[in-house]
Amino acid sequence: MKWLVLALSVSCSAQNVADLVKQGEAVFVSSCATGYCHGVKGLASGAPRLVGRGFDQTYITGVVTRGVPGTGMASFATKLSRPDLSAVVAYVATLNGIASPNIGAGVGQTTPSPEAALTDDAVLGARLFSEALRGFGRCSTCHEVGGFGIPVAAPIAHVPASVAELKSLATPDVKTGAMGGESMPVLVLNQGRQSTAFYDLTSSPPVQQNAEPGSVKFTDGSSWRHASVIGAYTDDELAAILAYLRAVIKP
Repeated sequence: MKWLVLALSVSCSAQNVADLVKQGEAVFVSSCATGYCHGVKGLASGAPRLVGRGFDQTYITGVVTRGVPGTGMASFATKLSRPDLSAVVAYVATLNGIASPNIGAGVGQTTPSPEAALTDDAVLGARLFSEALRGFGRCSTCHEVGGFGIPVAAPIAHVPASVAELKSLATPDVKTGAMGGESMPVLVLNQGRQSTAFYDLTSSPPVQQNAEPGSVKFTDGSSWRHASVIGAYTDDELAAILAYLRAVIKP
């Protein structure tokens, strides 16, 4: 009898998630897939694509509820009912490979604004960090700070003291990967017995690849430089971003 109750509970839970995702798709079509914002099924349109970006549910919830400062992505915390907010978060989560979204996770919680105690320069830096107008040249393409961005690179542990230091930043974690007669700058995610995973940094955004064990040879060092991917910003804008990072990242 206990197993029957458990099976029914799991079945009902799965049905609830399926219904929520279906509801979320309907909300997304009417509120988000408007042509000048996101495309249908999370594809790119006026705004970047959402499908297959590797976003986790915590990040999705934060963006939907708080918006992205300095961009066309507004907060939907007061524009959607809580059920619709939960539903659209669940739907976008499924677009990013999360088969069983956590219903209502984080929705409705009060989160203090990350700009609440920042200087003017730091507030500007926070907006520049994830500004959609920069395309894939924005910092949040590879870094996650304050719930915004994609954690391609490891969490930022040290903030450069100046723009000059930022531009000359060493990248010891970037290796050279050789596969199929081609070489590329890479960030290695894992080298397991079942598979090898890494980010190919040849283009922006970086592309995650999975390969058979032993099919890729990694060597330390690369000609890739961090300065090559921050050209979308002026020195003054980079200084503002550093002010923001110093304000929110603590040793």
